[in-house]
Amino acid sequence: MTTLWAPRAWVAGAWAEQVLLHIGADGRWADVAVGVPAPDGAEVLPGPVLPGLVNAHSHAFQRAFAGLAERREGEHDDFWSWRDRMYRVALAISPEQLRAVAALLYRELLRGGYTQVCEFHYLQHQPDGQPYADPATLGWALADAAAEAGIGLTLLPVLYERAGFAQPALRDDQRRFRTDADAVHALARRFADARRPNVNAGVAVHSLRAAAPASIHRLRALAADLDGPIHIHVAEQTAEVDDCLAATGRRPMQWLADEGLLDARWQLVHATHGVPAEIDAVAATGAGAVICPTTEANLGDGVPDLPRWLAAGVPMAIGSDSHVGRDWREELRWLDYAQRLVRRQRNVAATPAQPATAARLFDAALAGGAKAAGFARWGLVPGARADLLLPDPADPVSAGLPPGQLLDATVFSGPARPFARTLVAGRWVADDDAALHARGTAALQALHGGPR
Repeated sequence: MTTLWAPRAWVAGAWAEQVLLHIGADGRWADVAVGVPAPDGAEVLPGPVLPGLVNAHSHAFQRAFAGLAERREGEHDDFWSWRDRMYRVALAISPEQLRAVAALLYRELLRGGYTQVCEFHYLQHQPDGQPYADPATLGWALADAAAEAGIGLTLLPVLYERAGFAQPALRDDQRRFRTDADAVHALARRFADARRPNVNAGVAVHSLRAAAPASIHRLRALAADLDGPIHIHVAEQTAEVDDCLAATGRRPMQWLADEGLLDARWQLVHATHGVPAEIDAVAATGAGAVICPTTEANLGDGVPDLPRWLAAGVPMAIGSDSHVGRDWREELRWLDYAQRLVRRQRNVAATPAQPATAARLFDAALAGGAKAAGFARWGLVPGARADLLLPDPADPVSAGLPPGQLLDATVFSGPARPFARTLVAGRWVADDDAALHARGTAALQALHGGPR
């Protein structure tokens, strides 16, 4: 049994003093004790520590596109024009390039404080749209990348069968995404049954516009033999809401609730444009929401009704989606800053009963992220995977602060340095980025035609 000791640690929603952490042979916390002086033989950590967070929404291949859509190519630029440009990368990337780019990304996510990532995996086939000899080829590339980087991975193969509510099939530039419910379930079963270390699996539906109702119901029934979560993009764009209303007579989240699909396994990604009645309907099912503030800002999606989601008690996770941001501190900061800009108020996520904005958002993301990744236990608690973050003790962001307000400054006084050390499943992640970075850089240059 490995023993760590920290002068302070985030335990049960607050800073605890003199924390002793025992790691079992299974890579989980065997015991967490507070108020214990450092014993002989313990590894003494040089500063306060935090649990790692789950990045609950990722498209790893889009890391190859980050920063390349920031020029206007026409009179109008929005999510849909961005999507058309993103498809060019999706049609070009090879399994080897995907692994290299994903490994680069996953190491960045670790430095940004994530120790688990939920991969919303809809890139499935060869560039011409034909299946690989092994249909799971690109999924294995992601799993290999996660193992190389040292991060935990939740693989979510995606149901994607049509281009829109009124479209019977996909567009040609969506040909690599084609799946049906049975294929998605078969992929998820393969990923789960492989029992790779720190890899689990669930399923996903791309969106209501991309899958027929019968297919969504079938996938939900097939997924009954899986332990993992079920994710879906929903209500990210107002055009999507309008199309859903025209096609079904109901708003997207209301449709999901009315169809009896939702339960505690479901995660509604973005959920940007929800009205109070929908939020209350989601809350009644136990489903969660996954908000991706930096991507939603980058794409001009809009701002969710965060106070309503929190007041309704809906589990809330965060994700970095297209990876224009790769640090949870920035996601949590923008989660509240967007609300401040819209409402012209401060500390919108806080309440008189929970006055610390950073603490409320962090704890929500901690608990909601666990559900989004399919974990019953998460954080610095016995039985959870032994993941831990050590902030850089020399980071000027924390210099001279009252100890009890370290989390406030960590979120709202940036930019902070990368975390100094990261523990995943009881092992410190190796600091050997050179070869990984070189392969990732070479893959990015090949995808974009070399240096310019």
